[in-house]
Amino acid sequence: MNQEEILQAVADYVEQKMTGEGSGHDWWHIVRVQKMAQKIALNEGGNSFICQLAALVHDLVDDKLVVDEAAGLAEVRNLLAEKGVPQLQIEEVLTIIQGVSYKAGTQNHLVLSLEGQIVQDADRLDAIGAIGIARTMAYSGYKNRIIHDPTVTIREEMTLEEYRSHQGTAIAHFYEKLLKLTNLMHTDTAKKLAQGRHQFLKTYLEQFEAEWEGMR
Repeated sequence: MNQEEILQAVADYVEQKMTGEGSGHDWWHIVRVQKMAQKIALNEGGNSFICQLAALVHDLVDDKLVVDEAAGLAEVRNLLAEKGVPQLQIEEVLTIIQGVSYKAGTQNHLVLSLEGQIVQDADRLDAIGAIGIARTMAYSGYKNRIIHDPTVTIREEMTLEEYRSHQGTAIAHFYEKLLKLTNLMHTDTAKKLAQGRHQFLKTYLEQFEAEWEGMR
């Protein structure tokens, strides 16, 4: 298979696996991240095939979604090998997808390849702006996390276990993660796109707070 055929075959597999997933990490999230990764790669000179391939499979190893990350990595390795991806490119994709997740900021120190930066930027862009708000609320409902409690303390630093505990609220998540993402973008393309999405988050929070207090 050529690269386009490989991408389509992998996409077909991931679509079947992720369709109907209810936490905001569903198939359409994958589609958006792939398209954004392709766009950023074009602008920044990254390898579009590697970026798109990693974008397609990145959530198959996310510890929010899988019980065993090692099993997820083995699944991806076998999938890519079965579709004819060369071994060196398989290893590159596996390295990228292990470094994409935010994980309470515990992975911010990782040095990523250009392609890794592109895929991480694409994934993080989907976590902010209008879509990011929708996904936050979907994920909070999925995890039975309440929308807001003004007595809840915003956690500035968390262990991964605390981050995954879901003891916070949907609105707290904006302050604990989403509003931090713009300053963590790598590529110029993502930095520019993030500005508008970041401002939309701030506008939403201002409106939310005003409505909460009965002012609007």
